Amino acid sequence: MSTVGYTRVSTQDQHLHSQIDALTAAGAEKIFTDKITGKTANRPGLTDCMKYLRDGDTLLVYSTDRLGRSMTDVVTIVSQLNEKGVEFKSLTEPFDTTTAGGELFFHICAAFAQMNGRIISERTRAGLAAAKARGRNGGRPTVMTPERIAVARRMRSEKETWETIASTLQVGVSSVRRALSEDDASTTAQAS
Repeated sequence: MSTVGYTRVSTQDQHLHSQIDALTAAGAEKIFTDKITGKTANRPGLTDCMKYLRDGDTLLVYSTDRLGRSMTDVVTIVSQLNEKGVEFKSLTEPFDTTTAGGELFFHICAAFAQMNGRIISERTRAGLAAAKARGRNGGRPTVMTPERIAVARRMRSEKETWETIASTLQVGVSSVRRALSEDDASTTAQAS
């Protein structure tokens, strides 16, 4: 059973010294670090840390915002730790799953994060329904304009590959396939 630290700063220009000092003073025997924004899911230090942690270990962070960019991220990571039998502590917040009170606090925060996710989902569905009622569809506008569809259809009839068509039109292969499939479905529906 060991105490393992994880710390992160958002840019290469920032320093980890104060966080490392605090984690070391709190008993971290090994510390993993990242100098990368929390917005990216690809954090090599965190990945290595998660692989290193074993049942009975404790992950120690300076603050939860160093671990995840949102409460939902933190809850997800701490839940993964829990599945591995790893405890979690934050030095600057009351997150400490090694105590009954800290575990309760974590579960309350997890419930709020889950509720927040559901509220966002409900708002999104309501907004999409309202837009649809006004004749608008949600999502990004298609990159496949009628002109591009015509070019794609002509190139496909000339036996060009999906990749060649996409490269010519400077769009993704899936965009070309989807547009031609939708165009075929629309043409078939109009013919019947």
